[in-house]
Parts: sequence; C-alpha cells; structure tokens
Amino acid sequence: MSDTNDKGNNSGRKPLTVSRGSSGTVKQSFSHGRSKQVIVQTKKRRVVGPGAGQSGSGGGANAPASKPSSQSGGNQPSKLAEAAKKLGITEQELIARQKVLLQRREAEQKQKVEKERQEAARERLLSEQERKVQEDKERVEAEARRKAEEERKVREEAEARKKKTEKPRGAPAAAAATPDIPLPEPAQGRNKKSRKGGTERDFGDDSSSRNRGGGNNKRRKGKLTIASALGDDGDRQRSLASVKRARERERERRQGGDQQEKVSREVTLPETITLQDLAQRMNERVADVVKYMMRQGDMMRANDIIDADTAELIAADFGHTVKRVAESDVEIGLGDDKDDPKDLKPRAPVVTIMGHVDHGKTSLLDALRSTDVVAGEAGGITQHIGAYQVQLASEDKITFLDTPGHAAFSAMRARGANVTDIVILVVAADDGVMPQTIEAIKHAKAADVPIIVAVNKCDKPDANPDKVLTELLQHDIQVEAMGGEVQAIKVSALEKTGLEELTEAITLQAELLELQANPDRQADGIVVESQLDKGRGPVATVLINRGTLKRGEIVVAGKQWGKVRALVNERNQQLKDAGPGVPVEILGLDGAPEPGDMFNVVDSEARAREITEYRERAERQKQGVASGRASLESLMNSMNAAEVSELPLVVKGDVQGSVEAIRHSLEGLSTDEVRANVVYGAAGGISESDILLAKSSGAPVFAFNVRANKQARELAEKEDVEIRYYSVIYNLIDDVKDTLSGMLAPEKRETFIGYADILEVFNITKVGKVAGCRVSEGTVKRGCGVRLLRDDVVIHEGKLKTLKRFKDEVAEVTSGMECGMAFEKYEDIREGDKIECFEVEMIERKLD
Repeated sequence: MSDTNDKGNNSGRKPLTVSRGSSGTVKQSFSHGRSKQVIVQTKKRRVVGPGAGQSGSGGGANAPASKPSSQSGGNQPSKLAEAAKKLGITEQELIARQKVLLQRREAEQKQKVEKERQEAARERLLSEQERKVQEDKERVEAEARRKAEEERKVREEAEARKKKTEKPRGAPAAAAATPDIPLPEPAQGRNKKSRKGGTERDFGDDSSSRNRGGGNNKRRKGKLTIASALGDDGDRQRSLASVKRARERERERRQGGDQQEKVSREVTLPETITLQDLAQRMNERVADVVKYMMRQGDMMRANDIIDADTAELIAADFGHTVKRVAESDVEIGLGDDKDDPKDLKPRAPVVTIMGHVDHGKTSLLDALRSTDVVAGEAGGITQHIGAYQVQLASEDKITFLDTPGHAAFSAMRARGANVTDIVILVVAADDGVMPQTIEAIKHAKAADVPIIVAVNKCDKPDANPDKVLTELLQHDIQVEAMGGEVQAIKVSALEKTGLEELTEAITLQAELLELQANPDRQADGIVVESQLDKGRGPVATVLINRGTLKRGEIVVAGKQWGKVRALVNERNQQLKDAGPGVPVEILGLDGAPEPGDMFNVVDSEARAREITEYRERAERQKQGVASGRASLESLMNSMNAAEVSELPLVVKGDVQGSVEAIRHSLEGLSTDEVRANVVYGAAGGISESDILLAKSSGAPVFAFNVRANKQARELAEKEDVEIRYYSVIYNLIDDVKDTLSGMLAPEKRETFIGYADILEVFNITKVGKVAGCRVSEGTVKRGCGVRLLRDDVVIHEGKLKTLKRFKDEVAEVTSGMECGMAFEKYEDIREGDKIECFEVEMIERKLD
C-alpha cells in the first residue's frame, strides 16, 4: 500500500490507495474473528463526473471512482474514505462490498426478467389447457343431459302405462299425468363439500332444476381454471362409466320383481375343502362366503380349509343341496370290477423259481431259455427279479420269475410268491434244505400257491436226491413218490437233463388250475421291479394280470403315473401291446414306482393325477400321524435312540428292489448300541445332489451296480466324500458290518493278578502315607488296578501310584516279597488291610 496525491482533490489529506500499475493486498474480515488477505491489481480508468479530466484518484480494479466532496475543499477527505471510516473498514473493502452489491442487483434483475417470461408462457399454456378441459366437460355434460332426457321419457311412458292399468276407468285425466321423477345423476346421494367455500353441492340438482324450471341450468359460474378442473375445489364430477353403473342399479332396483330366482345346485363335498373351492362349486362369490364366515364369528380367508360338516352348513344356508364324498372315492372302480366268464380266455402260467442261494435257480432258467443270463450276474447270484417268457416246442408259453436266494432279498421272494401261479422250489441235491429254502416254502404256503420241487445238480457225484425229499417232509412238503401231491422232478441245469419233465409238470399243473383272463379290457397288474435308467428315464417291469396294455395308454402305478411311450420285452424288442401273463418294461412314467405296487390303466390324465395326488397325501398324513403320536413308549425309544451310535449311508442301486433289499439287510444289522441309517436310497446313477447330501449328512455313498458321472466324481474329490462300488450284496453288507463293529464300545475284561497284606503304614513328607506290604499271592505290578479290603469289604478302588522295593522303583513284585505301595488320591490305609491287585483288558467287540 502507498500514499498517492489525488490531483482532483484540493484537500490537505491524502487518501490511502494502491499505487497504479502495481499489486497490493487487501485484508477482508469475517465473522468470529476470521480474516483473509486478497491480492488486488489496480488499473487506470477514465472517471466520469467532476474532475474527469484529472488523474490520480486511485481506486481498486473495476471499482467505481470516488468523487471529490468539493472542488475547493483542498485537502478534505473524499466521501468514500469517510464512509469507510464510519464503517470501520478500509476503503478497498468498501469498494469490494459495493461491487458485490452491484453484481447481486444485476443478477436479481435478470431473474426477474426470466421469471416474467416464464409466467407469460405458463399463462398461455394454462389458457390452452383450460379451453380443452372446458370443451371436454361441456361435451360430457351434453351427453349426460341427452341420455337423462331419453331415460326420463322412457320412465314417464312406463309410469303412464302402469297407472292406466292400476287406476279405475273413471279416474280424472289429470291423475294419469306422470309425476316428474328426479333422475339419478352421477353424484346423487353423494354431497361433497367444496374445499374453498365450505358449501355443499348436489350434482343431481342440475338435471332436476332443468326438469322443473324448463331449462334453468345452474352452470358453474366464473372462470374455469386448471385447479378447479383437476378437482382441487371439490366439484369434480363422476365419470360416464360411474353414471351408467348408477343408472343400471337404479333400474334393477325399480324392476326388482323381474329378477330370476336363485338356482339351487348339488354341491359335492370331500372330507376337507377350501372356502374358495366351495364358493366355486356353489357358483357364489368368494367374498360372500368369507363375509358369511365372519358373521358367524370365524375370521377366515379364501384359502383356509374347513371340514365337510362346516361346508355342508354353509351350502345349506346358501340354498344348495349337498353330496358327501370321501377322498378315497377316487380309487373306486380302479381294477376292482369282475369280468364276465364269457369273456375269459386261457393265459400263460406265471411260474416263480425260488430256493436257496447258489442252488442253481438262474442256471435252470438259463437252460430253459437257452440263453446265458448267469454271465451277466455278478458273482453268479441273481441280484434282482428277472421276468422272462419261454415258448415251448408245443407252442405253450410259460412266464418265469427268477427271484434272488440271498437272505437280503426276502421281500423280493415274498412279492414273487404273491404274483405267481406256480412255485418251482429248487433244491441242490448235494446241499439239501437250507434257510432260504425254508423261507421260500413259507412264502409259497402263505400265498396258497402249488409247489413243484426241482432237485437240481443231480449230475454231481455226491448228489443224494432221496435225502432232499426226506428233509422236505419236515416242512410239510410230501412228494408223489412218498404218497403226497407235490410233483418232484430230478434235473441238472448243467447237463440240461430233466427239463422236458419239468415243463410237462408245469403245463399239467396249469391245466389243473384253469388259468384264464379277459384280454379285451383295460390292463392291470403288478410292478415286479423298477429302476431309473440314465438314457430311458424311469423304467418299470410289470406283469399283466388282466387286459391288454397298449402304447399311448395312461397308466397309474402306485404314486407314479405317465403315458406309455414304449413296451419292451426281455429280448429288448419293441411291442405294440402286451396281453395277460406277459412281463414287459414300460417307459414313460414320471418316477420309479415301488416294487409290489399295482398298476392300472385309466381314461384321462386328470384322473391319473387325481389318484396319485390322493395317494401322496395319504402317505404324508400317515407319516405325520406316526411321527406326531406321543406316548411314554415313544419317549423312551427316542431317549434310547439318542444313545445309539449311527452310521449314516447314502445308497444308490441299479433297481429299486436292490435298494430295498440293502435297506432291509442293514436294518437287520442294527443293535441297541449301533445302527446303520440309510439317509437316502434310490435307483439310478450317482449325481452331484447325492454327493452334496452325503457331505451334509457326513455319510459315505454306497453304489450297487451303478457308477458316478464325471461331475459327481470331481465334486466327491473336492468335498472329500467316499464312494464305494459293489457288485455283490455280500461284500456291501460285510463292509457295513465291520464298520458297525468298530463303532461298538470295547468290552472291559478284568484279570486278577495277586494279593498283598499291609504290615505297617509309614507317613512320609511330600509323599503321604505309604503301606509296607508283603505279597501273599500272585504278583503286584506298577500301575495296575487295586481294591482296598477291610474286613473283606471293598472300601476303595483305584490305581497303584507307587511300587518300591527298598528305595528303588520296581515294575513288579512277586509272591513272598515285601514292598512299599501308595495309592492315587487316597490315603486312608491301615495296618491289617488287604490289597487286591488286577489288570483291565479292553477287548474289541464284533456284531454277531
């Protein structure tokens, strides 16, 4: 900053200014004691006003020039300096403030001009919109007036006709005049208050006043604005559709006598039903049914379920009749009808081959079929039921069912006996009657099926068929050679001898049974086996009892249903149809049914879906009741189950019957301490979902005649899930048995080793009491178990902590020698006590 001489000012004092052409700083002060230094660059500019031609009146850049207070003032200070002094700021700060105020005034002036321009544009837009709204409103009102006039005329004519029929002929003519009936307008009965004036306006007054006053229309006064048109003033009218609905309701109210009477319906009620379904069956609105329940005090929704009694009361109150049905009625007529004897025709017998494992059942069937089936069975034993049909030289057909002989397949043998006509009991001549032979006899007798005994392996040197027949007498099987009725045939599957006699015996027995069936009806039968094939999907092996099964028919099998896409026989040949007694594989079901389920052909997909849904619901309810039933016995079982060690398993098999057999076998291995729990068992290959399930449950995957795909193998390696593959059920069961044996707690076995008498008790510092003893019998070992006997009563049992001979620690002391002994955490020993020494052995246990 510098002092300069203002040539235009004649005063003696020089103002404080910034020198021309140089830069200076100006201090700005703010609130709360804050300040800021601002650099100012000054420039010379022309000053307009007194002293314009004079130079030297300094000022800030772009700041207005300060005028001299007087031409003759000499050295008097300028007005700008005086104003700054009064405000307590510098001249430069005052100039900066003036500059800011000037800029603000200019900005406000620009905003004002822009606002006026926008207001003008908005006024133009509003006037255009108001004009359009007014035109639309006038058009709606004109249409409403026209329709109101037409309806008024129609109503007057109707009233006139009605009065002519009701009044006597001598009535005055003036009485026939129709009174003016007010027309229901859009807002009739809905008086609304205006938000602005607070008054009420009846929208129906316009037409009424027109009718009464001859066109005195009370139209809206004043200018129509956007606010009033959009309903801000509360005078908004209803739409044309609302006006039409109001007039329609009025017309229905006046002509109420012409309405049709309510139709009473017959409502079919199951055991449970939802309110929505009930309303649909009654042809009533769901809201009406819900309101009825609310009036009864039940707050229910449309999806809530009610029982049949409540539904019957509701239907009766709505004026309908009721027909009660049960859910199980969906199965009425499903395979329980009987055939006319005239329609029956002979059919092929169904023969089941049963017997002990490795007695030659499949080999015998192989000899009859002249095909090598045994080569396809792992270990030479049948893993699941095989169904085949054999055509003899006499053109007679026989259907064979080959059942497994292993103990695990008891359920399969039971199913085979229940669906068969004749049972062939195969007994090895060199082995005799075995446990599964006895079980097969029991199944056949329970099913009341005739038995034919086939004594196999008669070609062996040590074969003794007579011994086998004698052993069968113990189980009430008396053959013809011994005065009974049971046929016995000596055969050799290896040498193929005795096969003709066996087939003749089967044919003779079938003739005695007079097996017949009706082929000209819808097919039904039983599911022998099912599996989940990777390429073909669910495949079920069925045996047809009656009727003819054709491609394209809809089949229900247990809880599964589907449309038959293909029929395949045991030779992998496609069939168009299959008659009674024929075993076939059917493709097209939505899942693998359980072996032993009945299958039936139905008319439509809707009926099939209804039957399967009912069976699924019944199964869920059955499981829910079983799990929800509480008793003291179930409580004790759950407590015991909590103490049982479980081995979780995921089992995948080639067919459903194999999985079922594995499940039953593992259940038989369970004891009170350990058990095998099959978390999931199904037919089909191992997938990624099976690995994830095994991972979450901590179970290995047991694969029986199936394999895991690439993705499942990679996931198993990543998640560290063990997959074990088996082709023989023996090995699978043995592995599980060994694992369960390892889970058993070892058995503790105690062995007596010796006695010692306490002669004297010593109290040693930092050690405690030590017994001076003499071994009277056996030996004493360091760390063995001890019992302290006092007067032949056990008062302590524990472990031997110290065993010393003189001052040395020794491992054992034999009979007749003296030693020092100390017990662990026990010092109540006395002279004369006796010490019994023993050892405890931990012995591993195994399942029987």
